[in-house]
Amino acid sequence: MHGEYKVPGGKLVVVDLDVIDGHISGFHLAGDFFLEPDTALDDIDAAVTGLPVETDVTGIAAAVRGALPDGAQLLGFTPEAVGTAVRRALVTAPGWGDFDWEIVHEHPVSPHMNLALDEVLTTRVGDGRRRPTLRLWEWDQSAVIIGSFQSYRNEVDPEGAARHGYDVVRRISGGGAMLMGADAIVTYSLYVPATLVAGMTFADSYAFLDDWVLQALRGMGVEATYQPLNDIASPQGKIGGAAQKRLANGGVLHHATLSYDMDGEVLTDVLRIGREKLSDKGTVSAAKRVDPLRRQTGLSRTEVLERLTSTFTSLYGAEPGAITEEEYTEAEALVASKFATDAWLHRVP
Repeated sequence: MHGEYKVPGGKLVVVDLDVIDGHISGFHLAGDFFLEPDTALDDIDAAVTGLPVETDVTGIAAAVRGALPDGAQLLGFTPEAVGTAVRRALVTAPGWGDFDWEIVHEHPVSPHMNLALDEVLTTRVGDGRRRPTLRLWEWDQSAVIIGSFQSYRNEVDPEGAARHGYDVVRRISGGGAMLMGADAIVTYSLYVPATLVAGMTFADSYAFLDDWVLQALRGMGVEATYQPLNDIASPQGKIGGAAQKRLANGGVLHHATLSYDMDGEVLTDVLRIGREKLSDKGTVSAAKRVDPLRRQTGLSRTEVLERLTSTFTSLYGAEPGAITEEEYTEAEALVASKFATDAWLHRVP
């Protein structure tokens, strides 16, 4: 069996192994990482060989860590990365290059429609009726999008939202509220089969699915990094955040919002940013936590979208695609039955 795992911001970890009588046999680690001393490679191979095939990432990492000699240095990878590669080998997980990717960037639609499209397209990828897809959002009005489990009254000031022309909608993924001002953010959704992230912890899958955007941002001169669980940041501040929803049919929705430009006064007027949430960030201002791409790159929003598209295309060979009329029709029905209803918006009061 063969498994690979590209550490976000790090190196490629490659493992080859056999399974005999329910145990890992003949294990070999390889990759473009750095490891000192050289003999530590043999220690890692010996530590993984003989482990039961049911051993999880944490257990594999513990075995690797326990076998390393004093003073060993692992650069570009971790024991957990070895564990992830092993789990991906055992479930024969495919990589990015094993799929035919499609990029969709179409006309603006309402916030409700964007959310309905997320559910429809994720479902279709899970069912095998659509290729794995990257969709870049465009919307026809400003909105506050709250997470699936957030309290409406705790997160949003309705009067402030109305005063600034922000609609309030709820998405199917968890996480925090997103202030989506017209032309002030960049939002994308990935619709992928669960097999792409097989063998990964939920937390690892976040960084794995956003590694391409970190590469794109670095190409624009932004020192982008991933801050667990779901923040994309630079030394100057937070750039954006990601959220996920996994469907029972095997479809995975991973979407992220990056701040292109922002008005801090509007943010604090529309969102109820609690002191408790800010206290663990070491700051008293939500606006100061965010450093938008417009300031960091000097590029127009259109140019940022073009850079994202070109990076994804060059990495994974993606082709331009489109949302079908059938998919739009299905999404419109979902807006009426779910996303535009008070029952959905206030499902958590």
